[in-house]
Amino acid sequence: MPESDLTADLTLLVDAARDAGAIAMRYFKHNPEIWDKGGEHGPVTEADLAVNVMLMDRLRAARPDYGWLSEETPDDTDRLDADRVFIIDPIDGTRAFIDGQDSFAHSLAIAEGGQVIAAAVYLPALDRMYSAHAQGPALLNDAVLCASARAGIAGASVLTSKPNMQAAHWPGGVPELHRSFRPSLAYRLCLVAEGRFDAMLAFRPTWEWDIAAGALIAVRAGAAVTDGMGALLSFNAPDPRTAGVLVAAQGLHAELLARRTA
Repeated sequence: MPESDLTADLTLLVDAARDAGAIAMRYFKHNPEIWDKGGEHGPVTEADLAVNVMLMDRLRAARPDYGWLSEETPDDTDRLDADRVFIIDPIDGTRAFIDGQDSFAHSLAIAEGGQVIAAAVYLPALDRMYSAHAQGPALLNDAVLCASARAGIAGASVLTSKPNMQAAHWPGGVPELHRSFRPSLAYRLCLVAEGRFDAMLAFRPTWEWDIAAGALIAVRAGAAVTDGMGALLSFNAPDPRTAGVLVAAQGLHAELLARRTA
């Protein structure tokens, strides 16, 4: 894909993400209506749905031949026949949004041939725009990002939930890491891209819309990005879930994977 086309797609995503933020902030800390989606799918708010409607109208009008995969839209398998597909999480970190935490994000990506080629992750409450396309650098607003260069486990910092550090996940021994957490998966990937943390990991099946945009941003910043067992990620799958995600500085990724697969 020509770089000019990638730049145009990225500009489309960034502009749409900023407008999504304007919508979300009208509801943020103003008691939005909330519904439970049932099962293990968690809550959804009127803000999620309003953002989804805007993004769907805006993005599909601009690129009518692109497929569509969004957390808040019933899946349409026509996306599997599209050369390119939007992969969207209108609000990643809905529980944080409901609780008034400022770390929720809008996660917007375009994938082609299973690989993400343009991505934007925007945190409107913090005015932090992470972005990248497949031939350019990862950016935070206008600053180029560079992932951590940490090469070993000792002293490494990781973003993950407590269950992921249980011994059953680590046949080679649980690594001693400094653990932190952020509600938004997309934001966690971006924080690794930024070099503020050395790694992030999740071992449960992970929805593509949570990680597609952040995965490209992390890659373009120099991090290693795989599923939870080291396989390369592929997007726009019939079942849009990956076998977890493991993102880390290059040397650290290899060390963590060795503990996972011993």
